[in-house]
Amino acid sequence: MAKKTGVSKKRVVNIEPVGQAHVSSSFNNIIISMTNNNGEVISWSSAGKKGFRGSKKNTPYAAQTASEECAKTAFDLGLRKVKVFVKGPGNGRESAIRAMANVGIQVTEIVDVTPLPHNGCRPPKRRRV
Repeated sequence: MAKKTGVSKKRVVNIEPVGQAHVSSSFNNIIISMTNNNGEVISWSSAGKKGFRGSKKNTPYAAQTASEECAKTAFDLGLRKVKVFVKGPGNGRESAIRAMANVGIQVTEIVDVTPLPHNGCRPPKRRRV
């Protein structure tokens, strides 16, 4: 087996005061990524990373705490204004955006980029609860 020799170089991301925030919310988890305008990730967080397990990951409180942590690290690195892209059907999308604003990052625009089928694949059969 070949051994790795040498030090891995840390990726350098150009941080500007204006960037993007991507909130991906599924039925099981919520993932928040702060990026610069080129799409390079500055900071990220998720409800699972914050220690929530199971059905607690898809709550507005879990989304709020994950968003606060992500926004604080991005704010410390110099991000001040974001355009928010929201994707997915889950809970906590609004509370994640509100938590970003409370940290001090100004939200300029909110765009819903949830993918919608133009009658593509057949959906799974309906749930009976």
